[in-house]
Amino acid sequence: MERCLVLIKPDAMQRGLAGTIISRLEKHGLKLVALKMLLVDKTLAKQLYAIHTGKPFFDGLVNYISSSPIIAAVFEGEEAVSRIRKLMGATDPAQAEAGTIRGDFGLDIERNSIHGSDSVENAERESKLFFSENEIFSY
Repeated sequence: MERCLVLIKPDAMQRGLAGTIISRLEKHGLKLVALKMLLVDKTLAKQLYAIHTGKPFFDGLVNYISSSPIIAAVFEGEEAVSRIRKLMGATDPAQAEAGTIRGDFGLDIERNSIHGSDSVENAERESKLFFSENEIFSY
C-alpha cells in the first residue's frame, strides 16, 4: 500500500476548495490517513522544494507556498502516487485536462491548487517534513 503527500496550496485555500479537493481524492478510493492545516515557513518550504534549489523559479515557489495557510495530507491506496498524479493533471493548468484538479481549479503554473509527491521515495521524504510517524494513521 503506497502513501502520497498532498498539499492544498494557498490559491485553493483562499478560494475555499480544500474540501472539494480532498473529497475528489477520497471518491477515487484513496484513504485519508493524515491531515493538518499550517503556515509553511521559509525553512520548511526550502526543504520541500530542495530539488529545485538554484533554478530560476525556486524563490517564487518558496514565497508562494509560504504566503498563506495550506492543508497537508497523506493519502493511502494501491498505486497512490500515480493515481494522485493522474487526478491532479498537468503542472500547468493550461495543459491539464478538464476534470483534473489542476484543469478545473488551477490558475497558472505556480497557483495550480495542489502539490502531490512525484514518486514513492519523495512521498516518504516529503511526508516526514510535515508529519511525525504517530500523526499518520492506519485503519
